[in-house]
Amino acid sequence: MRRLSVSLRWKFALTVTAVCCAVAAVLGVLVHNAVARQTVGEVRKDAGKDLDTALVLFEYGTSREGINSVVDPPELPLPLRKLVRSGRRGSMVGNYRGQSVMWVAAPANGQIMAVWSPYGSTRRSLEEFDTAILGSAVLAAAVVALAGLFLAHRISRRLTTTAAVARRITAGDLDARVGGEGRHPGRGPAGYDEVAAVAAALDSVAGSLQSRLQAEQRFTADVAHELRTPLTGILASAELLPEGRPKEMINDRLRALHRLTEDLLEISRLDSGAERADLAVYELRPLVERAVRTTGFDTEVRITAGSDPDTVVETDRRRLDRIITNLVSNAHRHGGPPVVVTVDAPADGTPAIEVRDHGPGFPEELLHHGPQRFRTEAPDRGKGHGLGLTIAVGQAAVLGIGLRFANAPDGGARARLELPRHPEAGH
Repeated sequence: MRRLSVSLRWKFALTVTAVCCAVAAVLGVLVHNAVARQTVGEVRKDAGKDLDTALVLFEYGTSREGINSVVDPPELPLPLRKLVRSGRRGSMVGNYRGQSVMWVAAPANGQIMAVWSPYGSTRRSLEEFDTAILGSAVLAAAVVALAGLFLAHRISRRLTTTAAVARRITAGDLDARVGGEGRHPGRGPAGYDEVAAVAAALDSVAGSLQSRLQAEQRFTADVAHELRTPLTGILASAELLPEGRPKEMINDRLRALHRLTEDLLEISRLDSGAERADLAVYELRPLVERAVRTTGFDTEVRITAGSDPDTVVETDRRRLDRIITNLVSNAHRHGGPPVVVTVDAPADGTPAIEVRDHGPGFPEELLHHGPQRFRTEAPDRGKGHGLGLTIAVGQAAVLGIGLRFANAPDGGARARLELPRHPEAGH
């Protein structure tokens, strides 16, 4: 059974209202008992005085005119009658001649002397007093509930803002900040604001993280720049070596190191956030076929049934080529054949490109957290620097397109690109 989800503001408001109602109920009962005890006590006291007078007059056989006294009244409540028969006196609310009365009775020469006093007005007064207490409690509970809801709304709004900023930071927006809302968290207990303290802590963490990432980015860019020039000279010098296996091995390793340097420079540019897409309109199918050919790998390009052959997209061709070549190269180097690139361009849907291999698939870490540079936790997918997919993700972010990674149910890794259709394209 699914649990009902209640927001913090309503939990806070309901808790405050429940506490207010409980306090009002306890105070109402205490006040009611105190007032009722005092009011009923006054009526019982007056009736007791009349009973004492009636007993004296009854003992001397004097007329009891002016006193509401009755000997052995049939209307006397049975519990009170039994009490008096046992030789004690007592009082009890009952009825006499159709009206509510307070009975006070005592034994008198083997009989029961009872005095009654009207009780209807006293009962009405108590009922009106209870109604006033109930109305005041309801009004107070409503006011407190509204005040609690208002305060909870303010706290919840600030927490929601803090959570939204945290999500933006998680998504990569390291410039996001909550800002100085609320009292300063270091002004002592009277001025301490827990929500502001959480926001300040989040801003501090974001600032520290941003500083460290910027330092790492500068370091990566500086190292790549410093390596680029000597590597170019070494590559040129290696061409002067005599032909043979040693020269091939040296050139192969130098070219790999040169590619790594270029990849690091590209990642540095992407991390800086300064890259901008140069958008233009291209036919999708020729664009994909050209990018796949430039990889030099044996890759099949398929067009799904029902795809529009004239589909055009608005994109940056150089960046899209970079994404496709990286995905295809990664599939060949770390996956298994055959590698298939599928173009899905429905007439009324979103155009998409899927690159699939038939190897062991992506590792779970990549599926959950995305590509990580210099992370190769899947030995069965081969060795590498983990930069190709990182660059593909970065270029996709510049183009504003979706790039998702998954594993096929029957085995193999799948990378899917979703591109925006050109708004003026025909169907």
